[in-house]
Amino acid sequence: MSRSLPFLNGLRAFEAAARHGSFAAGGAELHVSPAAVSRLVRLLEQRMGIALFERGANRLALTAAGAAYRPGLGALFDELERLTVATVAQAGQRTLILGVGPSFASQWLIPRLAHWHARAPGIQVRVTTGGAAAAFDEGWSCGIRLGGGDWPGFVAIPLFAADLLPVCAPALAAGLAQPEQLAGVPLLRVAHAAEDWPLWLAAQGLAGKVAARGPVFDFYGQAQQAAADGLGVAMGIRPYIDDALRQGRLVAPFAAPVPKGEGWFLIHRPGREEDPAFAAFRGWIVEAAKG
Repeated sequence: MSRSLPFLNGLRAFEAAARHGSFAAGGAELHVSPAAVSRLVRLLEQRMGIALFERGANRLALTAAGAAYRPGLGALFDELERLTVATVAQAGQRTLILGVGPSFASQWLIPRLAHWHARAPGIQVRVTTGGAAAAFDEGWSCGIRLGGGDWPGFVAIPLFAADLLPVCAPALAAGLAQPEQLAGVPLLRVAHAAEDWPLWLAAQGLAGKVAARGPVFDFYGQAQQAAADGLGVAMGIRPYIDDALRQGRLVAPFAAPVPKGEGWFLIHRPGREEDPAFAAFRGWIVEAAKG
């Protein structure tokens, strides 16, 4: 549908003259002569079929129509200026859209994004959650996924080994000396990772002796927070638990990590490596994963 817009050069001339109260001052702002401003406004008035100014020998006054028109027109020009500045600024930045799971985003990635922005201020990373569980969205630049590293149609760059390790609040850990004692405390579970506790317990020779019973959460991050709050022992997965262990918010009562048999990978479509912005981000995240 086509728009019926007024004479745009005339609008600029009218708005400037009305704001300054004279054709001369309006012309100085627009870098044209007062006569040119007067002519443009006259053309606008003719096309609109109304008078916007009352012209006198030494005075220029707005008509009632002009006075009603000017405030809204000024607001439109202000918004147009804001939009233009924002668009130019955004075009000067490069944006990567990264698909990740909510726990990876909150427990590892977001705490490190300030370092990324300091290193590459001209490249913005937009985080969208769901990457660990949802299909790769074609709008994404890349994603981070947990698995075996074989996703047809994708390049997979290894980041972390996914080791499993029980974690809990320091007060609860003080009463746990042997893995067998887990039979007497709630074991916090993650709905989409029901195999984690049986895998770890089997590695300790406790299969059939200790059962994983306790609250179930949708995401690792939720179970980890519940453990920090003293609700029970969560099965932690690296790298989610690393920061909390370093900071002392969580404690690993048993130094017995067990490989989950999967790993974390940065995945992308072939050809993405030719994008300098992606290449910079790939270099950063691979380096950060080592540290």
